[in-house]
Amino acid sequence: MGRKYARESTMKLLYQMEINSDFTEDVIKNFFENYLFDEGERLYIEDAIQTIIKNLEDIDFHIQNNIEGWEIHRLARVDLSILRIAIYEMLYRKDIPIEVSINEAIEISKKYSTEESSKFINGVLGGFVRSGVLEDSDR
Repeated sequence: MGRKYARESTMKLLYQMEINSDFTEDVIKNFFENYLFDEGERLYIEDAIQTIIKNLEDIDFHIQNNIEGWEIHRLARVDLSILRIAIYEMLYRKDIPIEVSINEAIEISKKYSTEESSKFINGVLGGFVRSGVLEDSDR
C-alpha cells in the first residue's frame, strides 16, 4: 500500500503508545504481530517510531514552540501523533520533501481527527518551517 499506509499506521502506533504511556519494544512487537506490512512499510514504521522515541523531547520542544496559547499536554493525542510524525520527517528524513510531510499530515488529520485539526496542524507545521530550524539543520 505504500508510504501513506505506513504513515497512518505509525500514527496509530504512536497514538496507542501515548494513550497507554508505554513506549516499549513490547508494544512495537505486538503491533507488528497484529498487522501486515510489506518490507518498505515496516522499515518506515520502525525508523519513524525508533527515531521519534529517541528524539521525543526535541520533537515535542519544536511542537510546543509552535502552538501559540496551548500546552502540548492539552493537544488531542491524534493531533500530537500526527505532528510528531511530520516533525520527524522534516528533521530526520532528507528523502521526503517538506511539502509532502505537511500535506500528508493534513490529509491524515482530515481522516482521523476533527474538522478544525487540519487547519491547526497546517498552522503548527507552517510555523515550524518559518522558524528557520530546518535551515540550521543539516537537511
